[in-house]
Amino acid sequence: MTLANLLQARIAQDGPMSVADYMTECLLHPTLGYYTTRDPLGPQGDFITAPEISQMFGELIGLSLAQCWIDQGRPGRFTLAELGPGRGTLMADILRATQGVDGFHAAADIVLLEASPTLRTIQAKTLDAYAPRWITSVTDLPDSPLLLVANEFFDALPIRQFIRDDSDWRERLIGMKDESLAFGLGPRSPQIALKNRLEDTQDGDLVELCPSAIPIITVIAGRIATHGGAGLILDYGDWHSLGDTFQALHAHKPIDPLSSPGQADLTAHVDFEPLASAARAAGCAHSRLTPQGVFLERLGITARAQALAKPLSGSKLEALIAAHRRLTHPEEMGNLFKVLGLYPSYAALPPGLES
Repeated sequence: MTLANLLQARIAQDGPMSVADYMTECLLHPTLGYYTTRDPLGPQGDFITAPEISQMFGELIGLSLAQCWIDQGRPGRFTLAELGPGRGTLMADILRATQGVDGFHAAADIVLLEASPTLRTIQAKTLDAYAPRWITSVTDLPDSPLLLVANEFFDALPIRQFIRDDSDWRERLIGMKDESLAFGLGPRSPQIALKNRLEDTQDGDLVELCPSAIPIITVIAGRIATHGGAGLILDYGDWHSLGDTFQALHAHKPIDPLSSPGQADLTAHVDFEPLASAARAAGCAHSRLTPQGVFLERLGITARAQALAKPLSGSKLEALIAAHRRLTHPEEMGNLFKVLGLYPSYAALPPGLES
């Protein structure tokens, strides 16, 4: 039995499903889900993330977070957390870069939020020397100062899609056509969550909502506002959702999101505006949304690249130059990926960002 068969049977019984329900099943089905059955990262996987491109990415994030810890008085115990840690590469680079920061490691309680059993096993090996522990929900984060990073986490959360129809909306649903999965539309209905979007959309425009993102960011922001710390949210997206960004990747190439349920990575661009609004509502300050390339340049990635380049030549030097370009150049990840910083209203911004 394939996941496609299961989804078709569910639709036959219950009717069309939302894009959010489809994403949840495809990514997290206990035995057939994409994340629960494989390591999706790297050249042999379906996509590659910034930490896998170069150690420079994690090193600079680690130093930015360590500076926040120093600026806030070096609390004697704090949570160092990552959401969706992949192979543990980013956290390993953060910890290696901060090992010279006096007292930082001794005070850190390393916590990872990961849904994939496969990736948890890999993370345990990568971070064995640091004794991390795992949680299944952000509500399990300790009531303590929190330094948190989420790189390409929010893009994988399930979205709902709505198409404007006069002053109402029709939800984009997934049903069956000619014995295959196909997109369709639900009935017209008002959507309270989209009331403000009637001002900046026209008939036929598509808007995406990510309902599960708001409770997550609310908990994170509440911890930071109450106990101190900082959060760095890095992902592709922009300030305001408009248009269809639902996509699938398989073997590093885009494919039809409905063609291979459970066999491809499904994501959507992050709408940072509601994340920032939820953080403010929880009493937390946030930075201006900053392109990843600008953020990394402010933290000194070029100087770090030059230092790493000194002993290199040939293909290794070319690979370093290519990695620097991929992370920072506007035509690569530099502009597509953005950074949102969270911090207490009484504290300094995380380095690399501005208010």
